[in-house]
Amino acid sequence: MEKDGYDLKSPLLQHPNDLAITIVSPNKNIDKRLRTVVFRVGGVTCSSCVASIETAVERLDGVENVAVSVLQGQAVVKYLPDTVSAKEIKEAVEDTGFEVEEFPYQEIAICRLGIKGMACTSCSESTERALLMLDGVKKAVVGLAIGEAKIHFDPNVTNTDRIIEAVEDAGFVCNLISSGSDLNKLYLKLEGITTSDDFTIIQSSLESLVGVNNVEIDMEEHKATISYEPNIVGPRSLVQCIQEAGHGLKTYHATLYTPSRGKETERQHEILTYRNQFLWSCLFSVPVFVFSMVLPMLPPYGNWLHYKVINMLDIGMILRWILCTPVQFIIGKRFYTGSYHALKRKSANMDVLVALGTNAAYFYSIYIMIKALTSASFEGNDFFETSSMLISFILLGKYLEVMAKGKMSDALAKLTDLAPDTAYLVTLDADGIVISEIEMNTQLIQKNDMLKIVPGAKVPVDGLVIDGQSHVNESMITGEAVPVAKKPGDKVIGGTVNENGCVIIQATHIGSDTALSQIVQLIEAAQLAKAPVQKLADQISKFFVPTVVLAAFVTWLGWFIPGEIGIYPRIWIPTAMDAFEFALQFGISVLVVACPCALGLATPTAVMVATGKGASQGVLIKGGNALENAHKANSEHPLAKAVVDHAKKLSQKFGHLNEHIIEAKDFEVHPGAGVSVKNGERTILVGNKRLMHLFNVTLTSEVNKYISENEQLARTCVLVAIDGRAAGAYAVTDPVKPEAAVVISYLHSMSISSVMVTGDNWATANAIAREVGIQNVFAETDPLGKADKIKELQLRGVTVAMVGDGINDSPALAAADVGMAIGAGTDVAIEAADVVLMKSNLEDVVTAIDLSRKTMSRIQINYVWALGYNILGMPIAAGILYPFTGIRLPPWLAGACMAASSVSVVCSSLLLQYYKKPLHVKAA
Repeated sequence: MEKDGYDLKSPLLQHPNDLAITIVSPNKNIDKRLRTVVFRVGGVTCSSCVASIETAVERLDGVENVAVSVLQGQAVVKYLPDTVSAKEIKEAVEDTGFEVEEFPYQEIAICRLGIKGMACTSCSESTERALLMLDGVKKAVVGLAIGEAKIHFDPNVTNTDRIIEAVEDAGFVCNLISSGSDLNKLYLKLEGITTSDDFTIIQSSLESLVGVNNVEIDMEEHKATISYEPNIVGPRSLVQCIQEAGHGLKTYHATLYTPSRGKETERQHEILTYRNQFLWSCLFSVPVFVFSMVLPMLPPYGNWLHYKVINMLDIGMILRWILCTPVQFIIGKRFYTGSYHALKRKSANMDVLVALGTNAAYFYSIYIMIKALTSASFEGNDFFETSSMLISFILLGKYLEVMAKGKMSDALAKLTDLAPDTAYLVTLDADGIVISEIEMNTQLIQKNDMLKIVPGAKVPVDGLVIDGQSHVNESMITGEAVPVAKKPGDKVIGGTVNENGCVIIQATHIGSDTALSQIVQLIEAAQLAKAPVQKLADQISKFFVPTVVLAAFVTWLGWFIPGEIGIYPRIWIPTAMDAFEFALQFGISVLVVACPCALGLATPTAVMVATGKGASQGVLIKGGNALENAHKANSEHPLAKAVVDHAKKLSQKFGHLNEHIIEAKDFEVHPGAGVSVKNGERTILVGNKRLMHLFNVTLTSEVNKYISENEQLARTCVLVAIDGRAAGAYAVTDPVKPEAAVVISYLHSMSISSVMVTGDNWATANAIAREVGIQNVFAETDPLGKADKIKELQLRGVTVAMVGDGINDSPALAAADVGMAIGAGTDVAIEAADVVLMKSNLEDVVTAIDLSRKTMSRIQINYVWALGYNILGMPIAAGILYPFTGIRLPPWLAGACMAASSVSVVCSSLLLQYYKKPLHVKAA
């Protein structure tokens, strides 16, 4: 049996020697990046239509390949965006007289970058500015906590190389994590390569396939990376294409390989780098500290350090200088580099503070050395231990910080690892009997493949159950522990576990289209999105460092001038110090104790942990603004689905096998009222009383009585009219969720008011409201009326969260401050919402609100930690307690406090990982 042109009985990576092929000549544009645009064309009925469209488009310079399908009414065009635009392709088709439908107007590409070296919000803000200043960049969001940036750009104006260059010009190390969707990329190891021409043949063959966007070949490693459209071409077709590219005795083979996880590798490299720098720093700093602070306190063991070499220059000072210099200029080079780039972009960050503090200590110590070298009577105290110990403590803090930040992405890593490595591909005969079975890598699954899922195995991709029955554990996706029964026609989610029965599924969504992939992408987007509260830290960071520098200078003057003129007692100044040195230590301490890093990490680290934790609880927090709704052609209302399902059952029970169902024409949705449709020559209306009144349909007393009786029983009446006359009525009921009353009661206990806004009639709405305990009801409201009601509440100063599941709810979900979509609802509702309750369980409304409150509380605690160190630390570092208690903060200890502030904020955010749901309806 062949499926999509591929023989499923043959080995996947076998070379078919008996197949004659044509070798594609090397393409002059082989190094340029091709793009693929897919759109629908109306009115295509024959091969003549196809020929005229293809001819018109092929005339355009830069168009590499055109394919038009009569059956699907779809066109696929591969083109060079540097030469021709998608808009020109659209216009060329329209000039032939055909209508272009579902055309992707915006030519916007997306890439993700990993950025190293960002220390505070000043760094992330300056990076954003550098990106937004680049021509072609439409949107750029930089996440400080995860060290990433997501950029939307016009590929006709700029590319990823220029974007990376812009980040590096801003002074940060940058690498490309993904461009487009890495989930629609195939990574292959090539075998049978002997000459460079082999690479050209393989690349040309792959690029000639419709649906292949880009081919990158590493000639040294013999590896190929192929970006493709999963709805057009599949990974097995790509492997077969490589095999068929061979000719004569020349045979090519391709095997899958898994590229190293860039993000994980980068994080491990960063952790290792900080650890090694800290250890090297300690190797030099600890002896400096011992020679400066310990041995002089332990005579006679430290007496040798005071042995004079030249004039007043002793051995201890020379040793401290020799050991401190590598720490200051080699290990501490990163602070000089960071300061240079920060000042170059007219901003200041932590690196500037550290560089100022350590350089002040180091070069003043050099001055002391020179004075000691040239004087026979000078006595001075160097600060070499301040410089080296300060750098060591800061590196320790950064090491602990990156270690802790690595734990924040655990939830996301667990999600990405849910998909299994292998799956069983089966071939079915006409009667649905399995005639062959192959175990293969899940990366080779194509759309519409038939897959066998044995008990205990994970579902590899999203699909539809074709045969068999089982129970599937979906807790890893939805958080719901109870296995869900599955039978033919039911949907299954990739990454879930088949419990007890063997089922055969048809793959419906693969790659980036699977629910698991969508969840991961949404969480990543949420972790990049900035919460409004983050604006506080951004505003503070703009003037924070200059203020600290000014405060340090004022502190130095405040101690130096009074010390010189004798305002405070000379006994306050430690032995072997003068007023200048004494004041300098206070100034340096102020410089380094005030760390802007913790302030910038307070919000994003908490959001990062909360979004991951929410996903594991079945609450998917998108973050950002609600997405604009898409217009659908057919009804997806829950009542419509119920009616259609019931009609199908009746048809199967009482219908005839040869009965022909006439396709509906002129389908039109009347929001909040119903639908109208043409069935043959008849006009049919299906909806409520408002629809009947809209079309002037008269209702008999019998119908009105039927409506009244059912509305009192909390049922919704659906009326049917044919050609302007009432033809029937039936009652449907959407049963109240069993947990609804408990959830409403719990929300009241949280001081949250519940309001029902529904398109249903007043009698039904009031009956349901009484059942669940809702006092405020607004019924017979159309979709726009729901949105207006929300805006009306907002004008009163109320924050509104909207929970809905249908198309009718999508305007209200978008209008609300927080939109919550029930996971089993329509795609439009889910797109319009900010939060998706994946278990379709109302108790997660409480979970979402409670998790939000806990997260905000944690952010506030983080700000207390971050600002607390500065508010308390800076006055102490400035010496405010010294006149009364004799307590002062040496610069190296101030550096330790600064490092501790960042670590404490990250660890504080990690406590959200222990969050537990406040309400369990079964327990209640």
